[in-house]
Amino acid sequence: MNPLILDGSLPVQRTPVIVALDFASADETLNFVRRLDPTLCQLKIGKELFTASGRRLAESLIQQGFKLFLDLKYHDIPHTVAAACKVAAEMGVWMVDMHSLGGRRMMEAAVAALAPLSHKPLLIGVTVLTSMEQADLAEIGLELPVAELVLSWAQLAQSSGLDGVVCSAQEAALLRRHLGADFVLVTPGIRPNVATNNDDQRRIMTPQAALAAGSSYLVMGRPITGADDPVALLRQINAEANV
Repeated sequence: MNPLILDGSLPVQRTPVIVALDFASADETLNFVRRLDPTLCQLKIGKELFTASGRRLAESLIQQGFKLFLDLKYHDIPHTVAAACKVAAEMGVWMVDMHSLGGRRMMEAAVAALAPLSHKPLLIGVTVLTSMEQADLAEIGLELPVAELVLSWAQLAQSSGLDGVVCSAQEAALLRRHLGADFVLVTPGIRPNVATNNDDQRRIMTPQAALAAGSSYLVMGRPITGADDPVALLRQINAEANV
C-alpha cells in the first residue's frame, strides 16, 4: 500500500475503505460522519445525496479532513464531462468518476481539463456495474462475457489517461495482471459476510478476498453505515489490511 502523509509527520499506511454515504439528507449524513475519523476511511457521495444536499455538504466533509469520492458517474458529451470534472476539482474532491462507455474522446477531454490545475482528483472510469450480471448485459445488447467487457473498458480508460476504474472485485485480479500495479481499482460490492447479502449488489466479495485479488479501495455502504459500531468495524477491516 502507498503511504499517506496526514500532517507532515511520519507517513502512515492509507486505509483502503471508502464509506458510501447512502443517506437521504445532509443532517443524517453529518450525524453519522461525526462518529468517524478521517484516518479510518474515505467517504463517497453518490447521486441521491448529492441531489438532495449538493456542493455545500461535499465541501463540509472535505473541510472536516475527509478525502471525498464524488460518485456521480458522468456520461455525456466530452465538453460537458470535462467541465464537470473541472468543477469537482475546484471543490477539492479526491476522486471523481465517469462511465468508460462514454468513450475515449470524453475521457481524454476530462484529463485535458484537469491538466493545468494544481489540485487534480483521481479520474476513475466506471466499467460494468456490480448490480449487473450477464443476463442484464445481454438485454442491452452487450454479448461479451462480463470479465472481457470489464477488461476492454478498463484498458480503454487507462489508454485515455484515467487513473483507474470502478470494477467488481471479482475482476480485480484480471485487471491487475493486465493493467499493472499502479492502476487504481475501486471495488464496490464489498461485504464482511457475503452469505448474508440481501441488497441489489450481485458480484460481491469480502474485504480480505478483494484486497488479495488486487483491489486498491473497497467501497462499503450499508455494512458500515448500518453497523452498531461502525468505527470498530473500520478498525477491524484496516487491521486485516495491515493499516
